[in-house]
Amino acid sequence: MSALKSLALAGTSLILLSACTVGPAYEKPQVATTALPATYKATDGWKVATPGDLADRGDWWTLLGDPALDALVAKVNVSNQTIAAAEANYRQARALVREQRAGLFPVVDLTGSVTKAGGSASVNSAGGSGNAARYQASLGASWEPDVWGRIRQGINGAKAGEQASAADLAGAKLSIQGELAVNYLGLRQTDVELALVSKTVEGYQRSLQITQNRYAAAIAPKSDVLQATTQLAGAQADLESLRQARAAYENAIATLVGEPASGFRLAADPTWSARVPEIPAGVPSTLLERRPDIAAAERRVAAANADIGVAQAAFFPTFGLSAAGNTSGTDFGKLFSASANTWSLGLTAAQTLFDAGARKARAEQARASYDAAVADYRQTALAAFQDVENQLTAAQVLERRQALLKTSSDAADQTEQMLLNQYKAGQVAYTDVVAAQASALSARRALVTATVARQTTAVALIQALGGGWKVLA
Repeated sequence: MSALKSLALAGTSLILLSACTVGPAYEKPQVATTALPATYKATDGWKVATPGDLADRGDWWTLLGDPALDALVAKVNVSNQTIAAAEANYRQARALVREQRAGLFPVVDLTGSVTKAGGSASVNSAGGSGNAARYQASLGASWEPDVWGRIRQGINGAKAGEQASAADLAGAKLSIQGELAVNYLGLRQTDVELALVSKTVEGYQRSLQITQNRYAAAIAPKSDVLQATTQLAGAQADLESLRQARAAYENAIATLVGEPASGFRLAADPTWSARVPEIPAGVPSTLLERRPDIAAAERRVAAANADIGVAQAAFFPTFGLSAAGNTSGTDFGKLFSASANTWSLGLTAAQTLFDAGARKARAEQARASYDAAVADYRQTALAAFQDVENQLTAAQVLERRQALLKTSSDAADQTEQMLLNQYKAGQVAYTDVVAAQASALSARRALVTATVARQTTAVALIQALGGGWKVLA
């Protein structure tokens, strides 16, 4: 009984010691040696968000006001294989946390056996065969108290890994949704350009007819006909290039929504018009909480910090408690009677005395891995700030550029019509008309491109600001 009391006392002491945890306490690294600025450089024309504006933006793509895009994003969230892989990785990380947590509890196992022996020497007192069955059952338990916090640090690291994986999943969704939006906007831009160039081709066909009529009447030289033919053929070639580009966009969208490109169709919308959303830019400090890639990088720093504690715990002794119970007999009905039972309790301790510096090397590896994770986190955050500044600047420039291109396009349209009328009246050469028509078409397409560029920049800015991602609890 005294041995049992001593063992119980030792176990109680180990449990009390389990409150110890070796390894450094985690502190979130600073992004830079200087304080973060209060605002972004390029904020003219952009609303700086207040704390209330920083609520989860949710379905950010709805800011573009396109129901067809909304339907496509819904398919992406369900069927995209990149998102499916990220979701599977997140489930794997959650399972790893449960595996690490299981190490805090005892392991209990039960074994049983039945044996039967016989032979010429096995004869009982009645002269019969002595091959009676023998039954045996054993119940064992073992527990390694987490005296130095090795298991708890492993759990902390696994939890941080789970949170990093959740951020990776959010980042994958945000990236794929953005890629889909950009491809969709490119497709719709191509639809508008196809309608624009098709209308221009019709105008060139009328111009060709005019030059042919004037040549037949000996009013204009044949060179006018050749120029008109060249211009028409060039515009028709542009139509073919646009059709190829549209097919490429459509196939890319099919892959993103998880459908075979050969069976995917997206109806053309030649009257589509771009809508540029208003997006609050926020303040720099909130970017660290909203972007999934920054959150994932920071959580990996926390996981690396926990690994340091695991490595340092290896320098301390390990303790273990074990218990076993055994019962055996030839009568199964009396197998669990008190007279057939035996039991044992044990306490073990182990300490590595010499390992040629292996533990020290592992601790140094953990520290180096932590330092690398901190550097990656800081670099990710700095790149994010750069990304936001670039997109804010691009948004401002593109807004001004679109207004200028609108003025240019309107003037080019008027010039084209004036010179065509003058040509019909024989006041100018056809080369002037060709130049005006080419300039007008170029200005119209440049205006469409600039308008869609404002939308794609808005999408890029939404992603740079973290989209609709929320900080995990």
